[in-house]
Amino acid sequence: MKNNRRGYGPRPGAGRTAAPLSSSRAAVLETLRAQAQPTTLAALAAISRLHANTVREHLDALVAAGLARREPEPPSGRGRPAWLYEATGLDAATSREYAGLAATLAATIHRTSASPTEDAVVAGREWGGELARERGAAPARSAAAARREVVGLLDDIGFAPETDARAATVRLTRCPLLEAAHKYPDVVCGVHRGLAEGALAAYGADPAGTELLPFAEPGACRLHLMRRAR
Repeated sequence: MKNNRRGYGPRPGAGRTAAPLSSSRAAVLETLRAQAQPTTLAALAAISRLHANTVREHLDALVAAGLARREPEPPSGRGRPAWLYEATGLDAATSREYAGLAATLAATIHRTSASPTEDAVVAGREWGGELARERGAAPARSAAAARREVVGLLDDIGFAPETDARAATVRLTRCPLLEAAHKYPDVVCGVHRGLAEGALAAYGADPAGTELLPFAEPGACRLHLMRRAR
């Protein structure tokens, strides 16, 4: 008897059933899933603070399990191109286009600007202010409340921030543009620092003292939203 009830029965196959992942391998997969574009082993090793050989072992296992795929990077000169890795089962066409455009802009600024970091921070401030205004930004009742609003904004756009009640120091556990940040940290990380500064200003807080430390600890960059004691 034919069953016409939609939604019943098994879901479409997703390859072989994988064995349970170790916490370290699961963390590499989670980092890979957070990326908006295919990413190199070197970039993943930098943000995870694991040895490249360890990351390679995890990636090979994830590819074999059908949880990730790899393809060679487009050639750009002499030498063998690096492998690019991405998690499978994700509809990433739009995010890939955005990431590709962002990487191209970062490369252009890095190549042509006399002060790429400063220019990137200025662009980020404008972007952060605009994003905050789109969220209905108004002066917060305190500096801590303003910082919490900025943390919420960072969460909305994919940084998966972790912080304390004062939101003074923020761990950014994901980066929407990890590969571009690995290649052009002066530009991409400058934009992200400026984004935080612009959003803080939109919420009525003083952005002076904002500091972004790229790849500062295993699994995260560290963002300071208030001046640190020296």
